[in-house]
Amino acid sequence: MNGAARPGPMTDMNSLDQFQTRGVHTIFTDIDDTITDEGQLGPEAYDSLWRLHRAGMKIVPVTGRPAGWCEMIARFWPVHGVIGENGGFYFRYVNDATGKHMRRHFVFTEAEREANRQKLESIRTAVLKEVPGAAVASDQFSRLMDLAIDFAEDVGPLSDKDISQIVAIFERFGAVAKVSSIHVNGWFGRYDKLSMCKTYCSRELGFDFTQENKKGSIIFCGDSPNDEPMFEAFQNSFAVANIRRFEARLKHKPAFIASKEGGHGFVEIANRLLAIKA
Repeated sequence: MNGAARPGPMTDMNSLDQFQTRGVHTIFTDIDDTITDEGQLGPEAYDSLWRLHRAGMKIVPVTGRPAGWCEMIARFWPVHGVIGENGGFYFRYVNDATGKHMRRHFVFTEAEREANRQKLESIRTAVLKEVPGAAVASDQFSRLMDLAIDFAEDVGPLSDKDISQIVAIFERFGAVAKVSSIHVNGWFGRYDKLSMCKTYCSRELGFDFTQENKKGSIIFCGDSPNDEPMFEAFQNSFAVANIRRFEARLKHKPAFIASKEGGHGFVEIANRLLAIKA
């Protein structure tokens, strides 16, 4: 049974009760402000991850958070794997013929990552000099691929003008920059959340992204502008209600929206998926 028709760019989003697609087997989801509330992973949202997992659905967080966090998430959460630093890598904790171990796949080699980190130091210096109130994200020490500038987690929140200036500095140095709900993340190289999702589907899930997406059997959940490529690409894309804050920035909106924000909205999405599961 197919879901409601996917809205085009800049149209309104469908409520969850309009989602009717059965047979969803894989859930890609952002973390910050999608399954969390004010920086905390609540018991209801975490329980929803477990309920989805026990129902046989594969969960793959897709986050801007750092490698150090992803190591823990892949090992301890009820997830199939985790894509980190906006698509720079994925980690998957597996138990195969060789025993339990962490499987890691990076876009770049270790030497390339080190060269990029040196170039990011110049951007760090420029941002801190030119944008008063901005700070390097507290989790930067755990990162391998990118530079995260905090504008709304432990500082600020900074203005839209300041955020745009941070993005402009990254781009001035030739880096890619994406705005999340709390950070501006920047890196060198052409990759994003979507490109690594497709890689993960092929390498770890054993199916073609395009084919499964046409069936509607894979979904994405997000909350902010850096999720826009995912909203555009996924036939069945979802957002929690706080996406409304960024609505004016979006050319491509999610197909479906929860009535509640953050983790409470994710619980709504999980409940809908479980209610109609074939």
